Amino acid sequence: MDAVIENLPVFLEGFKNTLGLLIFSGIGALILGVFVAALRISPVASFRGFATVYTEIVRNTPLTLVLFFCAFLLPYLQFSPPFFVLALIGLTVYTSPFVAEALRSGINGVPVGQAEAARSVGLTFGQSLSYVIMPQAVRMVIPPLINVFIALTKNTSVAGAFFVFELFGAGRQVTNDRGDEVIAILLAVAFFYLVITITLGQIAARVEKKVAVLR
Repeated sequence: MDAVIENLPVFLEGFKNTLGLLIFSGIGALILGVFVAALRISPVASFRGFATVYTEIVRNTPLTLVLFFCAFLLPYLQFSPPFFVLALIGLTVYTSPFVAEALRSGINGVPVGQAEAARSVGLTFGQSLSYVIMPQAVRMVIPPLINVFIALTKNTSVAGAFFVFELFGAGRQVTNDRGDEVIAILLAVAFFYLVITITLGQIAARVEKKVAVLR
């Protein structure tokens, strides 16, 4: 355990960057996912088609390939922010279809009468979605969304292969310096990941109980 204690600042730096990737790409994926979910149920056929194609292509593309595109092809196209930002873009794009599908399942679970009632009082599609349908749908899909963010937490480790220093990168750096304590180092990395995922799991469980009571 000496290697872990001596290199605790390194692990904390990686933990901080992993949290940053999770929070910022999670917010981005939520915003983009809401937009894609709205397009999936849009009355305009071309919007539905675009959202369907986007969802199927992105969620069936390996995350490594998405991050490779962001890390190498975007700079080639004269868009060259720091690699951390490129990783955020890749994780946001990759996660957004899963958010959209979770939201769409919640939207489909809202009784049809709710939308009909909204239209009967003169609300437009956008107003019905914003004020009537989406608030109910989000309440139902918070636990599945938490599971998406748990998966996102683990996916941040892939960014370590693209010049982003996160938990996995911290573990690799310490292992290179202290190869005699590989098991302790890997356990430390796993511990920091579990701090995030278990916390998210507890949040999901509590929200699910509250939602069950509201129903």
